[in-house]
Amino acid sequence: MKAYVFPGQGAQFVGMGKDLYDNYPVAKELFEKANDILGFRITDLMFEGTEDDLKQTKVTQPAIFLHSVILAKTLENFKPDMVAGHSLGEFSALVANGALSFEDGLKLVYKRAQAMQKACEMEQSAMAAIIGLEDKVVEDVCAAIDEIVVPANYNCPGQLVISGSMKGIDIACEKLKEAGAKRALPLKVGGAFHSPLMEPARVELAEAINSTNFNTPICPVYQNADAKPYTDPAKIKENLIKQLTSPVKWTQIMQNMIADGMTSYTEVGPGTVLQGLLKKVDRKIPAQSA
Repeated sequence: MKAYVFPGQGAQFVGMGKDLYDNYPVAKELFEKANDILGFRITDLMFEGTEDDLKQTKVTQPAIFLHSVILAKTLENFKPDMVAGHSLGEFSALVANGALSFEDGLKLVYKRAQAMQKACEMEQSAMAAIIGLEDKVVEDVCAAIDEIVVPANYNCPGQLVISGSMKGIDIACEKLKEAGAKRALPLKVGGAFHSPLMEPARVELAEAINSTNFNTPICPVYQNADAKPYTDPAKIKENLIKQLTSPVKWTQIMQNMIADGMTSYTEVGPGTVLQGLLKKVDRKIPAQSA
């Protein structure tokens, strides 16, 4: 069974999407439609901006979404049996999979990005990657800290990202090193994504999601909130709303896709991060970039 997966924030690079814009009329048309919908020329920032331009959450998220979705629309024989997206990438997966229109997907992603950026500005917060510990150890250490700090991204065995207040992250990194972590690396992100500190953004996005039309997708989407496959639009909406304050269960998504018969794995969008994570779960599954 063919799986197509879509990356999240952090995969961006200057020049992303330029080759699609230059070589595919359908891509140029969609990029220009995106400029109109957003009210600014995001293509200028994607193709010729600076790294700092692309690091702004309100730019990063629609940029990665556009690169991924438009790339999918240029692929011949795009017939997935299952799809998934890492955090932001879940929106890309839903548009590629027919559950959301291009226009509605972009509007929701931009709303999400703005809401998350606003939430990040309300309190000093951060994320850190913890390398070399079992998930249970990280979970227990975080739970024992009297600050907001929680598991945020279960990326692959031995790699779990934590999220929370600055103080919570600092304490957790020290305690996790003492517990045997090989590395505890602060991440260059806008704030504490996939943590309780995103609750204001979740409330704002929930309203937008609930007022948007979702269709039955062409194949199951494995969702971040619980790693299970869904085709029911109502359940997809519900899980998408949960996503902002819940951890991304990517390890579990990969394990479930494999258990359900995944035989090939194609990453659609900038970078190759998701292929690297799959290798930590199962090296036998052939993985490639679109």
